[in-house]
Amino acid sequence: MIAEPQPKTRRIREAVTAAELAQLPDTERSELIRGELVEMAPPPGWDHGRSTNRIGARASVFVFDHDLGDVPAAETGFLLARDPDTVLAPDFAFVSKERIVPSDGKPYLPLCPDLVMETVSPSDTRREVALKTETWLRYGARMVWILDPVRRTLTIHRSDAPFRVLGPEDTLSGEDVLPGFSIALASVFPPS
Repeated sequence: MIAEPQPKTRRIREAVTAAELAQLPDTERSELIRGELVEMAPPPGWDHGRSTNRIGARASVFVFDHDLGDVPAAETGFLLARDPDTVLAPDFAFVSKERIVPSDGKPYLPLCPDLVMETVSPSDTRREVALKTETWLRYGARMVWILDPVRRTLTIHRSDAPFRVLGPEDTLSGEDVLPGFSIALASVFPPS
């Protein structure tokens, strides 16, 4: 069994449900991993936000222009497992329109996005990033993009293929998950 990601954050309390997570004050930025509430790191910095948005904004427009599905705002939670509950919130997510289910007023959709992008923060360890990537793939993400603004790379992960690392000279493709989408990574990693 693959271990769930263990963010280097303090544990707040155990045996929390997704419904209880949704009731926390807005001042508590947390995720839920196997029923354990973990406080997330402080908000990310400029390079993290800028590079994430340069891909996310263009991918969002592409999704909407081609009526492919939906793209929620960054940090939207997805209920990946129950009893104990796991709710993760990626930096970017795409859900194909065929898979979108009604929320029925519940705060988190009980599904894994088709595409997830996580942006590496300076405080993230390689192990934490790897565990989170494995978790997304295990719960059904078809593709995971790991964006590293410091190293100026984007790594593509799929459960059915070896990972690939792209740099500023490469073009990112949506492959079969976002067919037709592409972006030159030079536009994501501009000179500072």
